[in-house]
Amino acid sequence: MSQLQQLKQFTTVVADTGDFQSMKEFAPQDATTNPSLILKAVQKPQYQPLLAQAVREHHGKPATEIIDHLLVAFGLQILELIPGRVSTETDARLSFDTEGTIAKGRALIALYEAAGVPRQRVLIKIASTWEGIRAAEVLEKEGIRCNMTLLFSITQAIACAEAGAQLISPFVGRIYDWYKKSSGIEYTGAEDPGVQSVQRIYEYYKKFGYTTEVMGASFRNTAQIIELAGCDLLTISPELLQKLAENDAPVVRKLSPESAKNADIKKISLDEKDFRLMLNEDAMATEKLAEGIRLFCADIVKLEGLIH
Repeated sequence: MSQLQQLKQFTTVVADTGDFQSMKEFAPQDATTNPSLILKAVQKPQYQPLLAQAVREHHGKPATEIIDHLLVAFGLQILELIPGRVSTETDARLSFDTEGTIAKGRALIALYEAAGVPRQRVLIKIASTWEGIRAAEVLEKEGIRCNMTLLFSITQAIACAEAGAQLISPFVGRIYDWYKKSSGIEYTGAEDPGVQSVQRIYEYYKKFGYTTEVMGASFRNTAQIIELAGCDLLTISPELLQKLAENDAPVVRKLSPESAKNADIKKISLDEKDFRLMLNEDAMATEKLAEGIRLFCADIVKLEGLIH
């Protein structure tokens, strides 16, 4: 069995791409997209008709509204290729706007439901800011499931679980990038700070009975993925899926609910003041969260430029 086949025995594999061909090839359960992936996809000849159709059918509407239709158009095509759920991201410029994020989440779900897709097959991606987490809390109570993204710390993870979020996406690779740049060390395997962050979050959730799913994301190499075998879900780029499919080295389960029960972790209570202070104390998480929001905002603006 390939490493990809072995991994699927322990973990739900998710495709981190807007490329339909990759989904056909690797047969993931779920798929995730973000503004950067969609921007990259619509610049390829095979996906330009989706952009042209969204602009043509919604001509005269605000660019933000056309983008919603474009994102859902991608989502609908993806759902035809996978058995599970697709994640569709809200506008990153709403990252500090609770009411705006709630409205955007409702609007995206309405478009999916108008196309005949039940809301259970869609996850609305929201930045894991305090404001984004509060928006997710409202949406979850309405049966709109949320995928909390741009997550870099246990602080954010705890707040998301307390809010009842369906799923979180801790960014393994971006955490690794920060520590590598800061220390000059090439971390590998279990020593990787990104891997350790997801392990700690997973253990915290399982030890204290949270049902929020943990989906490791943003991988730089297959070693990071193998170290998280057993995590609820892992969202993986086509390039790394290919490498896993071509390698038949053994994959051993590293994470399990049973082992997490024995983890030496204390429960943490958070209100808004605690959240903001703890996040501020974590230089890596603070910097990567701000950077991630900036990058996604920039790509939304570029997408609007293509629409214009």
